[in-house]
Amino acid sequence: MTGQTTAPPVEVVPSEEESSGVLARLSRLQALQIIGVLAVIVIIFSGLKLHSFLTVFNIRGIVQDTSILAVLGVGMTFVIITGGIDLSIGSVLVFSGVVADKAMAAVGTQGWGAAMVGLVVAVAAGLAWGLLNGFFIAKAKVPPLIVTLGSLGMALGLAEVITGGVDLRDIPNVMVNDIGFGNIFWEIPWLAVIAAIVVLIGIVLLHRTRFGLHTYAIGSNPEAGRRSGLNVPGQLIAIYAISGLLAGFAGWLNLAFFQSTTISGQSTTNLSVIAGVVIGGTSLFGGYGSIFGSIVGLFIPATLQDGFVIIGIQPFWQQVVVGAVLIAAVYVDQQRRASALRGAKPRTGGLWTHLTTRWASPARELPGPPPA
Repeated sequence: MTGQTTAPPVEVVPSEEESSGVLARLSRLQALQIIGVLAVIVIIFSGLKLHSFLTVFNIRGIVQDTSILAVLGVGMTFVIITGGIDLSIGSVLVFSGVVADKAMAAVGTQGWGAAMVGLVVAVAAGLAWGLLNGFFIAKAKVPPLIVTLGSLGMALGLAEVITGGVDLRDIPNVMVNDIGFGNIFWEIPWLAVIAAIVVLIGIVLLHRTRFGLHTYAIGSNPEAGRRSGLNVPGQLIAIYAISGLLAGFAGWLNLAFFQSTTISGQSTTNLSVIAGVVIGGTSLFGGYGSIFGSIVGLFIPATLQDGFVIIGIQPFWQQVVVGAVLIAAVYVDQQRRASALRGAKPRTGGLWTHLTTRWASPARELPGPPPA
């Protein structure tokens, strides 16, 4: 007769995957903190120049300035959640605007027919660059920094070759009057409404679909995702394709707003978008983040620049402040991530610890392979 022995209980050590639920909660709370930072900035500038800063005209200007960056920020959030980076979005925006302008000039520069041709060409051009980036990153295993840095130079160089370095201005009047400066009603610009629609679609895709869940899974642990049956290369290609597509769409919106291809005006666009996304709580190490937080983070540089101009400070100080906030955000992200992986409570105490403890829940398991 054989006997059975009972195995002793095994102590479960928190792993990175098990900590991802806590990290996701922390990122949401960090987005709320960024809203507080933005509110403080608004209050300060309002107190200094109430009748100049807190006006409908000025707020409308800030919203318009942020709208195109918000479209780019949606794609960048997906990319950074995977632990990647896309430095090419500013150049892809310019290239897409250039080829769209050429297409609209070829069919005629008036009417919505020409504008729609430009839209299709711009989106297709951006999608092509995104697929190219995704292929080399996912299939050729070239680091995202190198691939997107290379495509940054290629896209901008080709745009300058096509135009001879001179901005093009063959934009239909309907684009400028309706999309660039038109209002859907009262002082609500069409540009902001279009950006809001893109943001809402991005939020649903990232937070309410399997595609979004797989994006988080790859950012947290790509090897675990691969072993769970995820098509990691295909997912990465799709994510960089989305980033490129949105950069192409932003190029079309840029034409409508600036009435020009702005070849030399997008040199810092990629860094502005990356800074806004990271300030908004998306981790450069991958695995968590939110589009809502990214959009709030993007409003901070725009609000600072506008406020500095109004109170008479050189707007160049905006870059100094944003740079300092970016470094602080990455440092805090490192500390929180290290604390979560050690199984320790975040060392912020008080309400933060209470909320984190109360709302933290176990992470969702990675999806397994589909049933046969």
